[in-house]
Amino acid sequence: MTVVGLLGAAACLGAAATAGAASGQTLAAAPTGPQAELSQVELGRGIAEMNCSACHALGLNDRSPMATAPAFRDLWRRYPVEQLEESLAEGIVAGHENMPELVLDPEEIDAFVAYLKSLGGPVAR
Repeated sequence: MTVVGLLGAAACLGAAATAGAASGQTLAAAPTGPQAELSQVELGRGIAEMNCSACHALGLNDRSPMATAPAFRDLWRRYPVEQLEESLAEGIVAGHENMPELVLDPEEIDAFVAYLKSLGGPVAR
């Protein structure tokens, strides 16, 4: 499923919940607390899988397909991952030609950063 598909599915669920409430039907509430955070992490991982997995290691133990691409689990060693928020909104561009420009919307940025934080480092501990 694409990021657009994931976001679209979430929007459809929200619309269905609103329509159900209007018609008197009871639907499960949207997750809150740890479940909502997990959903953000899952969405962030989906964004990473679609846009970054060809070069970067995304998990806790895998190797980057491109040897010079840092594993996402180690990004916190270079800088606080929150600092990526502005770059992702404006279009993150690396200092080499192989990395395509990546621009995310605010919800995707929050999810992507939540995913990076879930991988470890001082923020996740």
